[in-house]
Amino acid sequence: MSKRIIVAGGGASGMCAAIYAARNGAKVTIIEKNTVLGKKLSMTGNGRCNLTNLDMREECYNTAARGRMKEWLSTYGVEDVISFFKSLGVVVKSEDGYIYPVSGQASTVVRALENEISRLGIEVVYGQQLKGVNAEDEGVYEVKTDKDSFTCDAVILAVGSLSGAKSTMSTGDGYYICKKLGMNVKDTYPALVGFKCDPQEQMPKAGVRITADISFVLGKETLAREQGELQLTADGISGIPVMQASRDVIRFVEEKKPVYAVIDFFPDYDDKDFESLKADMLKLKDDRTLEEFLQGFSNSNITEMVLSRMKLSKSMKMKNISSSMAECILDNYRALRLKIDESYGYMASQVTTGGVSLGDIGSDFAYKKSPGIFCIGELVDVDGRCGGYNLQWAFTSGSIAGTAASL
Repeated sequence: MSKRIIVAGGGASGMCAAIYAARNGAKVTIIEKNTVLGKKLSMTGNGRCNLTNLDMREECYNTAARGRMKEWLSTYGVEDVISFFKSLGVVVKSEDGYIYPVSGQASTVVRALENEISRLGIEVVYGQQLKGVNAEDEGVYEVKTDKDSFTCDAVILAVGSLSGAKSTMSTGDGYYICKKLGMNVKDTYPALVGFKCDPQEQMPKAGVRITADISFVLGKETLAREQGELQLTADGISGIPVMQASRDVIRFVEEKKPVYAVIDFFPDYDDKDFESLKADMLKLKDDRTLEEFLQGFSNSNITEMVLSRMKLSKSMKMKNISSSMAECILDNYRALRLKIDESYGYMASQVTTGGVSLGDIGSDFAYKKSPGIFCIGELVDVDGRCGGYNLQWAFTSGSIAGTAASL
């Protein structure tokens, strides 16, 4: 007799789990509180859907998860994801190791998953929110929603996290449900997110995109360091380097510790080269204005920010500025300090760091105290860098749990 499986959550991990379970002969029902499947998946990668990354290593995930990720990725890795989507008719391509659908549209990925769900006869119940899971007789579970209840042989919890636009209905209900089941849930914070700077900081009036090195420091400790294209706005900083660093920084920011971002707008210069550059610039101390002196040195909006922060007029003549002050101006482009105030929050974040403790989860994602309950995807204390790592986690955890639940 086929096993009856409830998958709570119709996101990337939930759909993947449902497909693998159904392919293995199980009778599967997906419960989704939205009116469509894959709402968040359809928005990923700016709508392009970065499925995975050829540079797949456990070091690309949060510290707590790395020991387990090596095992899980060896069970279901990058090539398995590519093969899975090939079986759905989705052709993929590599862009510097980042794997995307050739279509360039996340919507085609969602439709392919939906088509397979339909083909396999998986039932989908829309507009119902998971409220709880109870163990009935041995090996039988009752899944309660706000409108109904379902009986099954196994339940896969894939209800996501707190991260995502309001339209995705990412409310973190699963954490409460897992706590009621006796699981330990690590403190959660938004990750892959930008930061607002202290209101006292003077930021560029016009948004700026610029390649730079950015470090986040607390006292003398460097919390994280990244390089790439930053986005500086009227109230904060974002861009991939900031998002990559956010999970190592967010806890201290949330605790209101004095965290600073230190930006180097000359990341390709080592210290010796930058000192040489400064020496060459100081030879230009003549009748030109400060604005003329700096016009070829960096982005004009960055220069305006630097001078505004130093309370200097761009019309000042260089001959009236001391060499030490001129050096100080130039040094600001090497180590501009911005005090961080807060993150842009869960709704602006791509993932949540924290969640169900991996100590409660077996290698097949079953809850150790009740092996018919599985936890996958963003609900679990696993988060990765930008670049396909979080979708890889969704497909890895979904495929393994879906297969195990169906046996």
